[in-house]
Amino acid sequence: MRPTLDLTVDEHLAPLPPHAYFQDLYRMQTLVPQKRASMVSLDTIRKDPRWRDPNLREVISMLSHPMDPVKSNAAAYLQHLCYENDTVKQDVRQLRGIPVLVGLLDHPKAEVHRKACGALRNISFGRDNFNKVAIKNSDGIPALLRLLRRTDDVEVRELVTGTLWNLSSHEPLKMIVINHGLQTLTDEIIIPHSGLRGDPNDPARPGDPEWNTVFKNTSGCLRNVSSDGADARQRLRECDGLVDALLHALYSAVAKRDINNKSVENCVCILRNLSYHVHKEVPGAEKFHIQAANHSAKPGGHHKKKDESDCFGGRTTKGKRHGAGEKKSGGVDLSKRSLPMKGLELLYQPEVVRLYLSLLKLSQNHNTLEAAAGALQNLSAGHWAWSNYIRATVRKEKGLPVLVELLHSDADKVVRAIAIALRNLAIDHKNKDLIGSYAMRDLVSNLPCGQQRPAKNLEGDTVVAVLNTILEIVSENLENARFLIQGQGVQKLVSINRTSQSVRETKAASHILQTVWSYKDLRHMLCKAGWNKTHFKVTSVKDRQMDRCVFHSHTYEINFRKCCADDEYRSLMRVAVSSTDGYCTVDQAERAGDAPCHMIERETFQVSGHVVSFLFSRNF
Repeated sequence: MRPTLDLTVDEHLAPLPPHAYFQDLYRMQTLVPQKRASMVSLDTIRKDPRWRDPNLREVISMLSHPMDPVKSNAAAYLQHLCYENDTVKQDVRQLRGIPVLVGLLDHPKAEVHRKACGALRNISFGRDNFNKVAIKNSDGIPALLRLLRRTDDVEVRELVTGTLWNLSSHEPLKMIVINHGLQTLTDEIIIPHSGLRGDPNDPARPGDPEWNTVFKNTSGCLRNVSSDGADARQRLRECDGLVDALLHALYSAVAKRDINNKSVENCVCILRNLSYHVHKEVPGAEKFHIQAANHSAKPGGHHKKKDESDCFGGRTTKGKRHGAGEKKSGGVDLSKRSLPMKGLELLYQPEVVRLYLSLLKLSQNHNTLEAAAGALQNLSAGHWAWSNYIRATVRKEKGLPVLVELLHSDADKVVRAIAIALRNLAIDHKNKDLIGSYAMRDLVSNLPCGQQRPAKNLEGDTVVAVLNTILEIVSENLENARFLIQGQGVQKLVSINRTSQSVRETKAASHILQTVWSYKDLRHMLCKAGWNKTHFKVTSVKDRQMDRCVFHSHTYEINFRKCCADDEYRSLMRVAVSSTDGYCTVDQAERAGDAPCHMIERETFQVSGHVVSFLFSRNF
């Protein structure tokens, strides 16, 4: 026989408050696990008219209750209430529930700090950045990192890293996450899960990456903070083991053909961001700088060389000083390295070209493709020895055909990234000749014909990127201008120049037309095709304001006062006729101010152990 229980007293927890609600709650906790079928039915309890769900203020007050089961269930119920409900999240903040939840992260009981972290994860999700700031103001970021360091529980680590991922989407919090947690996240998550430390069973054997939720969340968090600015990029570059671990994980992923997951995407985006302005920001970069004149092509000096094959499987071309400094640039012999490279030096070694080209060949993820092309674009920008070497390595690794093939992608951002990468690679004379010979028709196919966009309906930024790439490869290169004419490019350029509503598109097309007309040797060919000087004349914006342009029997109304606003947007794909420094970009989708970054919000509301997750209170 079970002895009689005094439900108002607990010899371990001291006397219970005399309130009837807490007596009934304690009775539920005591009786449910022992007499689930015969004594208590939760459905029966909920049907009892004396019971109701507690309101939000009552739930938040329960977070401070002396009984740990009440705390954990209150936190779990808050997680449930906040799921996809921005109003409740705002109310929790206004009722000062966030500081209490943050305080529970240091609670010794796993059930309590796990449920509190789950509630914070859901509260931190969404466009309402006030909740993120409230967590930060409650010292939530250090508390989350303390919890991460002291726990090995997989679920808790998923919750902590998921919350940090959400917080890192808010621009003002990115540097705070870096200051408090960069090395911790690297040491606790990135390095162990990347396989950098080797196989646990065989330390001499390279380890395989673990594409689990903890790694995905952490890499997503670092992806967000890596786009914050120059200081953030430099902190990540100098973080001990981070670049090594990310590259090791990607090399392993390519070797196993396991590259279409979110973790790989995050890793490539981080490396793309860390490659941004690497030729300006890494310590000692100035000693690798070379004169721009070494890269300036001479017009009309390109002829075919019969005994040398190119990366497209045909014949290569030569200029007067092609590839000068591919192995030795700026007085530094890059091919001779006495010590193995590590850390940020790995970002711009020619070996990474193979990695990015493999991703471009194998990946089906448009974000990964864009990031890999963006990394090559960043590395091939600038007048320093390493970018010169990178441009030559892409050609030698047969990378140009891989990039050109992706110009046919249906993803706008992939076409844009590939076009800008080709523009930077064309700074190399041999690359310029090859791209002009084999890629001109592919580039022209992405151009609209006036107001009629191509079948892919590319965005204006992408069209401008393609135009700037064409401008780069026809500048000071008569043969490439000839290929443009043969590829029906002049017709589209004239159409854009006359009818496009985008000032930036019009400017870019005008520069190309002027460049083509400047080659006197091509004018007979142009006149024979029906073109004359008027087709290559630049029409000023003022002359075309509110003008009506007739082209191909269609009439278009063009309001250029509205279009002039485009000039206020300082695009990285701007027209720069004389510039050959190259364009760099960071992961713009991750730094967009009008959209949240990758964040997670989940509802994991269920019975945990012997304590019921839903709370009921008596009408009193």
